[in-house]
Amino acid sequence: MKIFTNPQPCQWTDLLKRAGADSSAVEAAVADILQQVRRGGDRALRELTLKIDGIAIDNFRVSPEEFAVAEKQISPELKAAIVQAAANIEIFHRAQLPKPIEVETMPGVRCFQRSAPIQKVGLYVPGGSAALFSTVLMLAIPAKVAGCPNVIICTPPNRDGGVAAEILYAAAICGVNTVYKAGGAQAIAAMAYSTETIVSVDKIFGPGNRYVTKAKQMVSGESTAIDMPAGPSEVMILADHTARAEFIAADLLSQAEHGADSQGIVVTTSHDMAELVEKCVTEQLSKLSRSGIAAAALDNCRIIVMDNAEDAVRFANDYAAEHLIISMQEPWKIADRITAAGSIFIGNYSPESAGDYASGTNHTLPTGGWARSFSGVNIDSFVRKITCQELTRQGLEALSHTIITMAEAEKLDAHAHAVRVRLK
Repeated sequence: MKIFTNPQPCQWTDLLKRAGADSSAVEAAVADILQQVRRGGDRALRELTLKIDGIAIDNFRVSPEEFAVAEKQISPELKAAIVQAAANIEIFHRAQLPKPIEVETMPGVRCFQRSAPIQKVGLYVPGGSAALFSTVLMLAIPAKVAGCPNVIICTPPNRDGGVAAEILYAAAICGVNTVYKAGGAQAIAAMAYSTETIVSVDKIFGPGNRYVTKAKQMVSGESTAIDMPAGPSEVMILADHTARAEFIAADLLSQAEHGADSQGIVVTTSHDMAELVEKCVTEQLSKLSRSGIAAAALDNCRIIVMDNAEDAVRFANDYAAEHLIISMQEPWKIADRITAAGSIFIGNYSPESAGDYASGTNHTLPTGGWARSFSGVNIDSFVRKITCQELTRQGLEALSHTIITMAEAEKLDAHAHAVRVRLK
């Protein structure tokens, strides 16, 4: 990890870069996988699972017996933690439920808006080196709160050909009993195109590796919506002399342990703080069980010393971090000036891990700078807004001149006629 002191704005472009990799090979491989599943269904899905994961799967769907066994394998302590996290997530997302809108824009002209849940949603839950059961809570709870009637989960099988007990217990807590042992781009293909076992969905949610991300982007160009573009996870920390270096180092490492392509950036107004953070990172790294992964990710991390808080805020908005921690004096004043971030963590006692697990906010967030234009997952992600309008004859008469004038200006005579014929 390197310290950059008072970089000039002309140097910011390089400092704002994410960890990049050539995606052409990934795109070609994913395109092939999508076509195989689209044409071959379950047979192709089995072949790809054997080839990529090294697992032979007979039945993709998790059985009720597997759910029952999983429930017995979870410790009471973890069960209590999952239940507590689920409760907080539900409280926060239930508060987001949209209310119907009814407005009379002029006498006799009424306009309405109501929300309708997406009927079929597919949730991708990463397995890989860590079974991310927290993702089940973050996706299934808002789906259920929004009223989505059909919710399925796809997750990679483990070495035994099953699904992590934690994932199944979290799914059961959320009321989702349709879980499939399918991972990677092939799972995205199955949810987009359907197979004999897995029915296609209207929208796909969830994080994943580069292959999963590319598959989501490619199917979204057809008939299946996705939650957002996403890539390697990232955190930015804004800090001044009031921050705690050991806290910042811990937040950097909690991000770095996600994967070798994760990124953490510290922007501080104190050179002493920069050096202390670097020292604390070194001290804490050796104590991690995933120190090898975290160490590789630290190559993508950097500490930047800025002259003042104004430059730090500008840099943060240019970067548009997935997670933004503000450990500065009067942090809410700084937060009010942030225009691009997935989720903001205020003060020294709001670690990223709180949002990742249990505070109640959602941890499925835009990465790679997409926070400039995308929100994180929320209730709106699982509903559609439908508008209605009703005009009385008197309302149409009052509005007719406006409609006809505009239609004729656009040379759309039939539009104008549709009004005139009603008023004859």
